[in-house]
Amino acid sequence: MSAFILALGNLGQSRGIKRATEKPSSTTPLLGLIHTRSWLGGTALIGLAMLLQMGSLALAPLILVQPLGVAALVFTVILTTRASGKRIAPDVRNAIFIVLGGVALYVIVAASVSKQKAIGNQQLVWILGILAAVLILSLVVFLIGKTKKLPPFTFVILGGIYSGFIATLGKTVILRVEAMFKGGVGGADSGSWLTLLCIVAISIASALSIVYVQYSHTCNSPDIVIAGLTIVDPSVAVLLGITILHEAAGAPAWSIVVLLIAGIIAFSGVLKLATAEAKVDS
Repeated sequence: MSAFILALGNLGQSRGIKRATEKPSSTTPLLGLIHTRSWLGGTALIGLAMLLQMGSLALAPLILVQPLGVAALVFTVILTTRASGKRIAPDVRNAIFIVLGGVALYVIVAASVSKQKAIGNQQLVWILGILAAVLILSLVVFLIGKTKKLPPFTFVILGGIYSGFIATLGKTVILRVEAMFKGGVGGADSGSWLTLLCIVAISIASALSIVYVQYSHTCNSPDIVIAGLTIVDPSVAVLLGITILHEAAGAPAWSIVVLLIAGIIAFSGVLKLATAEAKVDS
């Protein structure tokens, strides 16, 4: 359900941005978006999708929930082709099958080896430290973008990276609040300030993700934006979930190899989709 709502929200934002940029206005770009109904509706739907996603994260491991969002890619392609009155090109269809195949393989294996565990203070420090490093990296990218033109997909990647941190930090806050009420780790006497810092970090990551995703819509098709987000976002979340949150602790070596192969398959499908979409639009 959240994937379908996310697809609708993505399309609404894309149309709203195009309408806001096409019509002449003396207001700032932000005010132009606020006065565009399709963008407001899309933003509200994306907010609803994120709430549903956080609800799912409260019930299942991060490395299992996040990759399921790739279903939004399928819904987006179907909705955009129906809206344009065109048929899905064979290359686009094949790319979608590759993405879905990779994600399906991943989810089947992840469901059998993933475990949800309590999150300690040291794990939070690591996540926040990595986010700080990403902030520095995105600042470098911003400075480079001032001197030379960056590939449009760069902004999709940055938006997806910060979206992955939103999910990861959201997961940590959910588990620590639950632990607080149960009197376990993460209570008021055990690093509650770290939990508050996580909430601040979520706000920062959310703001940056929104900015990069909105800009991505100005130079990429909705299919490319949602395809990039549904691969980069879970890739970041899964990497953090495995290495920091230890959600795959104790998993056999073969399962890790299969998860890696599945991720590579899905990512190659996104690259094929980007190429196929560029051919269709040209």
